[in-house]
Amino acid sequence: MLVTAFQFLLNTLLGLLSLAFLLRFYLQATNAPFRNPLSQMVVAVTDFAVIPMRRAIPSLFRLDTSTFLLAFLTQLLLQFLLQWVNGFPFSLAGNSVYLVIIGLSVLHVANLSMDLFLYAIVAQALLSWVNPHTPIAPALEALTRPIMQPIRRMIPSPNGLDLSPLIAIMTAQLMQILVFAPLEISLMKLF
Repeated sequence: MLVTAFQFLLNTLLGLLSLAFLLRFYLQATNAPFRNPLSQMVVAVTDFAVIPMRRAIPSLFRLDTSTFLLAFLTQLLLQFLLQWVNGFPFSLAGNSVYLVIIGLSVLHVANLSMDLFLYAIVAQALLSWVNPHTPIAPALEALTRPIMQPIRRMIPSPNGLDLSPLIAIMTAQLMQILVFAPLEISLMKLF
């Protein structure tokens, strides 16, 4: 029971930290405005690690690689700690177990990225009904634009009804079910 509680705390704390690093990375990658409460909160939460990491790892192609690397390293630490808490015998296992942990970390970063865009699409859709002029609307618009724009071009809007959020959510969830879940199960079988 104590192990389960510790796993929950690890998943929650390190998962939220990974999500914050990814959100900062994607907000910067999509040129979202940083003068809104969402962006300011993400910067405040992640500055403790991003600022020192930027000194060591430069940006690449105008992408903040240090922030993305921090998201990956957080997931790597999470996967290692979860296996350690479960009593996995690292001293007896070969070096291939570390490749599995790296693979799980990459998979979880991709899955968290998908979740982040899903949350942003749902939040944008809900806010468009309730308060379309909220201060975080421009950041959500910038964040979801790379996904929503191609869908809007391919699928017409019948009578002005925008079906692109529904299509994006269904596609993302299908990818999580058909791609990410089987990959994770395959990787977990290697332990």
